[in-house]
Amino acid sequence: MSEREAMMGSASTGIPGLDHILGGGLSRRRLFLIEGSPGSGKTTLAMQFLLEGAARGERTLYITLSETVDELEAVARSHGWSLDGIELFELANLDGALGEGRDQTVLHPWEIELGETVKLITDSVDRAGPSRVVFDSLSELRLLAQDALRYRRQVLALKQYFAAHDTTVLMVDDLTGERPDGHLHSLCHGVITVSRRTLDYGAIRRRLEVQKLRGVDFRAGWHDFQIRTGGLVVYPRLVASDFHKPFVGEPVASGVAELDEMLDGGPSRGTCTLVTGPAGSGKTNLGMQYVAAACARGERCAIYEFDERIGTLLARARDMGSDFEAYMKAGLLDVRQVDPAETSPGEFSSLVRNEVENHRARIVMIDSLAGYMAAMAQEQHLQLQMHELLAYLNQQGVVTLLINPQQSLVGSMSTSGLNVSYMADAVLLLRYFEADARVRKAITVIKNRGGPHEDSIRELRIDRMGVRIGQALNGFKGVLTGVPKYVGETAPLMEARGEDRR
Repeated sequence: MSEREAMMGSASTGIPGLDHILGGGLSRRRLFLIEGSPGSGKTTLAMQFLLEGAARGERTLYITLSETVDELEAVARSHGWSLDGIELFELANLDGALGEGRDQTVLHPWEIELGETVKLITDSVDRAGPSRVVFDSLSELRLLAQDALRYRRQVLALKQYFAAHDTTVLMVDDLTGERPDGHLHSLCHGVITVSRRTLDYGAIRRRLEVQKLRGVDFRAGWHDFQIRTGGLVVYPRLVASDFHKPFVGEPVASGVAELDEMLDGGPSRGTCTLVTGPAGSGKTNLGMQYVAAACARGERCAIYEFDERIGTLLARARDMGSDFEAYMKAGLLDVRQVDPAETSPGEFSSLVRNEVENHRARIVMIDSLAGYMAAMAQEQHLQLQMHELLAYLNQQGVVTLLINPQQSLVGSMSTSGLNVSYMADAVLLLRYFEADARVRKAITVIKNRGGPHEDSIRELRIDRMGVRIGQALNGFKGVLTGVPKYVGETAPLMEARGEDRR
């Protein structure tokens, strides 16, 4: 990269998701603030910024006032990185002699004045001539300054100094002050806040927010991210309106003629179908019927399992006469087990987006919403996040199948988890009823925005030959209440077939 190129445009952070949020990266020749409590990921983010610059042939400098070079190298090793392309300037409280082969400067901050400290820092910048600098951390500078006015003036002087040297600077602040420093925010061209939160159970949740970025239309709000081996993985907040794609909203068949009749041919592409009912009523199997039919047509499908093990799901598919394993080997089906204790809403949305945009999935099945709620138990605004995800899938022309269990098995029921019935374009309701001393299942369509639908209640049976839908249960009343009353003949009821006959 030429010197002119380095001075123009944006400087990539080396973190694709963060670059997307920032509108391409950080404006060059500007000063930015990275603030957050200890352990929130500031150092890792700063290192990735410098490593990206080194990979592009830029000179980079890490000025550390609080951590030692050994500590920084340990962080780098944990990610499989080498800091060979980054010049380090150390200003730390170290006792004893400097180890062999370590070409670093060691000073004692409390023994020198603020001006002398800054002079040593600027001298190191003059020697290195970097285009990217990380200044870690401002808390040491704040202690040396002793008062807010002197501290602000010194930061302003550093800003002017770096601007004259065509340098892009990240200043790191661990928020050790008593309250947020608004004066510091006003001095910086941009401010990125990272936060860390420990849940009652499960993994640590990390988020970041771009509080300001002058002259750039950035993606506002909080965004989930993780620290993995290899660095930060940022999941930009999903905004469905950014992803509209033209598609034909034709109905999607299930392969069961009677079921398709109930929905006027099937769910339309770009719609969400909610399959709800008590445990064991056949919700997942019904969703699997649509998935199997789509795979048989050569369409890519994805199933996200929050509740059931993948092995159990595949066994159930075999029992219904569908070979999901063959579809998976052929690249037509992806079944993903979602760990409820480890997954954030942003990560889950990113998984779904990757499947739709990179693998062209046409049907997405989420099993179940209760599992999703359990995975995000301490998250806020789940309803809005699910709304954005469903709207995104709709705008991509994807058929979404939401499996939602209801509490209780018989009698009065209530929906568990998120109330998404108003978001769904079609709702299939499954219930139990009793007839001839046997527990049977019924199905009906509550609504279908994509077109007309049957208002009848039919019997549902699932066996080794797949899904069957019987005639309307004209001889019963009260099936949906869970307390049916027989008033007619038993002719409409289905019996076992083939090897399932008892």
